Amino acid sequence: MPKIPTLFILHPFYKEGIIKMSHHSDHHHDHHHDTQETLSYEEKLVKLLAHWIRHNDDHAETYREWAKRAKENDMADVCALLEEAAEITMSISKTFEKAANVMRET
Repeated sequence: MPKIPTLFILHPFYKEGIIKMSHHSDHHHDHHHDTQETLSYEEKLVKLLAHWIRHNDDHAETYREWAKRAKENDMADVCALLEEAAEITMSISKTFEKAANVMRET
C-alpha cells in the first residue's frame, strides 16, 4: 500500500472520501478505498466546488506573491505572466461559483 502524505490524512475531504490523492503526491489513485458512501453525489459536488474555489483562490494568491517578487527582481515579463495566471485561476473559480449557484437553485 502506498504511503499517504500527512496532508491527505488530515484533510477532511480525504477522510470523507470526497477527494483522491492529487498533484500533491507522486502516487495517483483512480478509485476509493472506502466502500461506504456517506454523502450523496450532490453533497459531494457542492463540497468539491467549495474546495476547488478555496484551492484556486489560494493558488492565485501565491501566483500574485511570486509575481511581486519577480517584479522586485527585475523580471517584469515573468511578473506579467504570473499575474495573468492568477487572473485565469480566478476566472476558473468564478466558473465554479456559477456551478455552485446552479446546484443551489436546483
